[in-house]
Amino acid sequence: MAQTKAKELRGLTIDELSEKYEGLKKELFQLRLQAKLQKLTDVTKIQKTKHLLARVLTVSKELEGKKDGNRKA
Repeated sequence: MAQTKAKELRGLTIDELSEKYEGLKKELFQLRLQAKLQKLTDVTKIQKTKHLLARVLTVSKELEGKKDGNRKA
């Protein structure tokens, strides 16, 4: 999984971010399942996916705030 920067995510639309979020949730589920079955060789993938999920949610909330005009300083 390539590291996605918040700057790159800000270039996406809210719909694209939602799709990315759903895909990451599914990926995280699969990684957790593999970890339980002891088939996951690189357990840091779980942590990286969780960080990316948080990044996607943060950028999504920022964009929603700008859209609604309720941006907090």
